[in-house]
Formats: sequence, structure tokens, C-alpha cells
Amino acid sequence: MARTPGSTPLFPDRDDALRNTPAHYLVAHSDGGARGNPGPAGYGVVIHDQSGKKVAHLSEYLGHQTNNFAEYQGLIAALEFAVKHGPKALKLISDSELLVRQIKGIYKVKNPALKDLHARAKELIAQLDWFQIGHALREQNRDADRLANEAMDKGMGRNAGTDHVATGASPVRPLPNPDMQSELEGVMRNGVVELTSGKLPEGTRVQVRPRK
Repeated sequence: MARTPGSTPLFPDRDDALRNTPAHYLVAHSDGGARGNPGPAGYGVVIHDQSGKKVAHLSEYLGHQTNNFAEYQGLIAALEFAVKHGPKALKLISDSELLVRQIKGIYKVKNPALKDLHARAKELIAQLDWFQIGHALREQNRDADRLANEAMDKGMGRNAGTDHVATGASPVRPLPNPDMQSELEGVMRNGVVELTSGKLPEGTRVQVRPRK
């Protein structure tokens, strides 16, 4: 990729990337899928900081779409989070080799439905100070895959988990404090625990201990 004087390449070589890695950056694991392809679709994104601390998780049901459409929406959600919340430095990890190679310019974007999404992603990347993208196997992207499937379940009216934030429907929220402990009362109805006293932030993980 040609450089203009004084510019930084969008995808530097490995040695340049290692030397120029900023002190503070985000790492986003992104996944998208569609059941039937096309079919009910959703994406999931798990975001950490450079030290490995979880910052946020994002997911959304996308209606009747393709796998590739959902993969791009996950990428765009991660980019928008970095642009809005900072730091404006992001390492994106996806299990879609097609998406990674298209963003890097190795593959051309031929699908008309993806061209606008590709252009939007490039527009957001240009607003960042630093960006890397890489491919990972699905087994290394399990949390993002789980969130994508939960979004699809919710959109299809199935009993999905609550460990996600639906972007577009509500603001992005930081993860709840994992050390938070409370004594709460609840009752099981139709396979779902309903609290009868106290409140918990959406997305809070809990352990249920039945009482006799």
C-alpha cells in the first residue's frame, strides 16, 4: 500500500505494528452469524482493554440477513465503540477470514449488500489513531459466538440469556462488577428466576441456590 509523505499506513507490516503499538488500546473479539444463511441473524462483540480487563460486550439481533452481513455489523459495532468511548486504538479479532481479508484489501468486496458496510467500516477505521485486524478460529472466539447466538435466540423469541447488551436498543453499558454480592429473594416461574426483592443490573451473573 502506497504511503503519502508523513502518513501512517492503515495496515503496517508486523515489525512496524509491534513498534507502534500504543500503551492503551482495546481488543475486540467479534462474531456474527445467520441461521439458514440467510436467516435470523445477530452479532456479538466482547471488548477488553490491553491488560485483558473486560470493558463491554455488545450484541444485536439483525433480522433476516446473511452471515457476512452479521460479521460486518459486529465489526462496525466494535469500531463505533472505540470511536465513541476511546481509546481510539483497536485490535479486532474475527473468525471470518473473508471479512479480515476484505478489510485488509486482500479480497475485493463484490457483494453489493456488503459494499456499504465495508465503506462504513473503512470510514470508522480512518477515525482511529491505531487499528489492527486479525483472524482467529471459532474456538478462540467463544464469548463473541455465544453473544451472537443469544441475540439470535432473543430475536426469534427463544429463551436466551441476559448476558449481553443490545446496541441500537439501549446504550452500551460497562460490565457489572463481578465482585458484587447481594442477598436477594426470588422464585422460579416457567424456568425463569424472578426476583421478589432487590434489583440487579442487566447482565449480572448470579448463582442460584435452591432452598428447601
